[in-house]
Amino acid sequence: MRSRDPAGAPSRGAAVPSASGHWARKDLLGLRELSAEEITFILDTADAFKQVGTREIKKVPALRGKTLVNFFVEPSTRTRTSFELAAFRLSADVVNISATSSSLQKGETLKDTAQNLQALHADILVLRHSSAGAAQFLAERLHASIINAGDGAHEHPTQALLDLYTIREKRGAIAGLHVVIVGDILFSRVARSNIFGLLKLGARVTLVGPSTLVPREFEKLGVTVSHSLDEVLPTADVLNLLRIQHERQRKKYFPGLGEYIRLFGLTRTRAKLLRPDCVIMHPGPINRGVEIESEVADGPQSVILDQVTNGLAVRMAVLYLCGGISG
Repeated sequence: MRSRDPAGAPSRGAAVPSASGHWARKDLLGLRELSAEEITFILDTADAFKQVGTREIKKVPALRGKTLVNFFVEPSTRTRTSFELAAFRLSADVVNISATSSSLQKGETLKDTAQNLQALHADILVLRHSSAGAAQFLAERLHASIINAGDGAHEHPTQALLDLYTIREKRGAIAGLHVVIVGDILFSRVARSNIFGLLKLGARVTLVGPSTLVPREFEKLGVTVSHSLDEVLPTADVLNLLRIQHERQRKKYFPGLGEYIRLFGLTRTRAKLLRPDCVIMHPGPINRGVEIESEVADGPQSVILDQVTNGLAVRMAVLYLCGGISG
């Protein structure tokens, strides 16, 4: 099979690689189930779609005639907008549904809501849900492609993919890098997806945070756990900072923000411990002055806005692979 560019025409120069032998899934539910080859293939596909964003006309007909439903039971700004714009750039029709405007408010089950959307011939369903496993539940029951946009504290695969893409873009390769993830690991779906993806691609991962939010249990995944940020920073190639997931916690996991900032906040002083080539990441939303000081978040080592830009290319690639080639 010849590779084709995102517009659907035979490639001339940079192209989306052929999916033959690399991608045969209708859904993207998490990174735990993907191979290193599949993850790399998504990142390579995103390379071609990032080039689309540099054109004068930033739209291609790859998903023309397809309908995408953004179904967000939990609130979202960045992820929902990124998927919506990605779908528009691929020429898909887009419908946005939130929990407050859906029949879930009237007692309808998730399954019934999704089956009604399928009866309207929706091709792709992007789902964010507060319950872990919700995306897999629908994927097993619907013909439409299901893209997991975050399910509880389980996984957030496209966020991890855009993080991986950004690391590869900035550092050239992922294998051999020391990636430090700081913050609320216990309740973070972003952390879990990143751990799975980074380890599959050969990175060394250290988790840092309070012992209540970064229990030693995580070491079973193949990572290192530390409760001292200052000890870890000098050897970090990538520093990924996560916010405290207050909305998922049912009790206090540390005495207060003041103590958290003192021990785990990336202040200007603490940032001096980093190597000059270490990149600083954050999935957003940023709590400035808590996990990171504004001067550091806006500084030369920060790639936070690059993550947002790359998220669009990665989500275009995911929609194309699940809903275009495999759909």
